[in-house]
Amino acid sequence: MHAADRPSHRRRSRFRGRRPLLTLLITAFLLVGVCAATGIAWDPFTAADRHDRSGPGIGEPWSAGPGGGPTPDGSATAAPSPSQGATEASRAAPESELDTGAARPTGALPFDMPQPAALRAGGAGKKLVFAHYFTPYPLSLDNASADGDYYTRNYLDPRGESGKHQRYGGLLRDRPLPVPPKSGGWELANLQQEVRTARAAGIDGFTLDMLSLSGQNRDRSHLLMEAARSVDPAFKVMLMPDMTSLKTDDPGVLADAVAELGKAPAAHRLADGRLVVSPFKAEEKNAAWWSQVMDILQSRHGIRTALVPLFLRFDANNAAFAPISYGFSEWGSRSYVGQEGAKADVQRSHGMGKIWMQPVSVQDARPNQGIYDEAGNTATLRTTWTRAIDDGADWVQLTTWNDYSEGSQFAPSLHNGYAYLDLTSYYLTKFKTGAWPKIVRDTLYLTARTQFAAADPTGSQSLVMTLRKGSAQARDTVEVLSFLTGSASVRTAVGSAKGTYQAPAGVHSELLPLGAGASSATVLRDGNPGAGVRLPYSVDRTVDVQDLQYYAATSGRE
Repeated sequence: MHAADRPSHRRRSRFRGRRPLLTLLITAFLLVGVCAATGIAWDPFTAADRHDRSGPGIGEPWSAGPGGGPTPDGSATAAPSPSQGATEASRAAPESELDTGAARPTGALPFDMPQPAALRAGGAGKKLVFAHYFTPYPLSLDNASADGDYYTRNYLDPRGESGKHQRYGGLLRDRPLPVPPKSGGWELANLQQEVRTARAAGIDGFTLDMLSLSGQNRDRSHLLMEAARSVDPAFKVMLMPDMTSLKTDDPGVLADAVAELGKAPAAHRLADGRLVVSPFKAEEKNAAWWSQVMDILQSRHGIRTALVPLFLRFDANNAAFAPISYGFSEWGSRSYVGQEGAKADVQRSHGMGKIWMQPVSVQDARPNQGIYDEAGNTATLRTTWTRAIDDGADWVQLTTWNDYSEGSQFAPSLHNGYAYLDLTSYYLTKFKTGAWPKIVRDTLYLTARTQFAAADPTGSQSLVMTLRKGSAQARDTVEVLSFLTGSASVRTAVGSAKGTYQAPAGVHSELLPLGAGASSATVLRDGNPGAGVRLPYSVDRTVDVQDLQYYAATSGRE
């Protein structure tokens, strides 16, 4: 499908199933007391940042984060009473599931990951990989334990935030891998941890979604700049003013906001000193308006700019922006079909002397908008990475690092662990070095939904997700993605269905019919079991809440 005809995607996720174990003692009275004692506000977003609609329209972001909290009169949103009950997603994560920020364990990957310095030198250093950072969803919103924190009480529970998300079964279906509460400057410490995690995966930096000119999202943006500088001065943060959210017609206002962040040492600059600015939905303002922004950055702040506009409609806008742009990008499609047009986009950009930043994605499922894309297990991840590699993209943007309201996260999460990020490290190494990494240890990646695509939720959810136009057709499959040092047998179990197949050396995808129950796979050589993986969430035929994200697990982390 040609780029102009591909649907553009824009954003703006739960422990499943049964009753929680540890939320019966949480009451509004105790939570208010804790917040008052520690100085933590109820609302993770300021009142000025609140979004009053139940959810954004297709192609729109949350203007400043989808959190609720204070009501219009300024009173606090109470936590759901114990009688309301959250889903199983609200239970506390086992201690082994907590993200402590420890270094990647030896043997987690099927190959030996190059050190960050090797991926930043020579030609590899010119092929940059960024991850789109969405400030509403940091590792923690309130520095509380996962069994009763803001994610659990209000985003994963369909009755959270006084029921404002009940119509679509809760705002989120997944969350950041829980972190233990920290003392002192916990917000900065958590952001530093995210930078370390991204750097360990080979990522060069974040594209920072600038959602608002004031409030929590702005403050968190400044903390992220500080976190990047303090962890690794070479970790880059590319500024991405979100033009679906920054509601200003004054180029000077935007220039001032960009300059405020752009003066931070972590801000991404080219070798010639130009600040890289990559506005999301740049076509919201015309090229003349952006020229004014760039002129004000230069005259008022002494900042020269390299503009890399990200379009929702690349074909319709690239010619007008070419005279003022260093490069181009597009938000892209989130299904594995219709990706062929990416090659024409790269060629057109290069033909104009511009760099191209290619979107790479995992999946997309948005309960609050009632839409999803069929990702085909890991097919979308593998296909979009292949396009970036084969088509000669200069930079890559992972869309997204942590937008859980889109279900598009690469970051370590409760339901996917590190699986998608570990897979990305393999393709990222090829993208940056030009050579496929040598597989030195057998590793299996197992992906499946926890319900059938046509399942009709039995709870109170009234808005259910349907396929977005242009997506592949829905499918009910378990995928075993194997990275093997040599050919081997793989023993599988999907519910009561058992089987064995022969897998070749290298990378191989095997699809199995989805079935009720748990799924697992084990490598067999000479009848002896080797690497094995089990998806820790079972498939149910009857579900309370619709959840069409693919869950993932890897043998390298078990």
